Amino acid sequence: MKRVALLLAAAGLALPAPAVEFRTVEEAAVLYDAPSQKGTKLFVIKRNTPVEVVVGLEGWLKVRDAEGGLAWIEKKNLADRRSLIVSAGRAEVRQSPDVAATLVFEAEKGVVLDYLETVPGGWVKVRHRDGQSGFIRAHQVWGL
Repeated sequence: MKRVALLLAAAGLALPAPAVEFRTVEEAAVLYDAPSQKGTKLFVIKRNTPVEVVVGLEGWLKVRDAEGGLAWIEKKNLADRRSLIVSAGRAEVRQSPDVAATLVFEAEKGVVLDYLETVPGGWVKVRHRDGQSGFIRAHQVWGL
């Protein structure tokens, strides 16, 4: 594989970038500085927090949070479902993917939303924990 990558690079071509994988913390969990419970405990990450998976190693995943921090978490603490976190100061969630659509609710920075689907035009369908759902601009959330 290395040889193929070197040949492609020499020809000015590149291998496709691996897809970014996001997961959601299932229950509050401890983050460590190493892939072991013997590592230093860094802090507890809240339930439903989205994280980006960077690398996996024997039941552990190195993850990145919305602020860019890196730490290790036991794989069993992550769900396959995805959540997003509002990264804008205040984001508007609309009834349809259109800036002129009816406002359903506003979400402050740091609010976690369930990811439902990505739609054309830079919008994402989301659901708040209270059950309200709508469309938010993709650039106003982290976890995609």
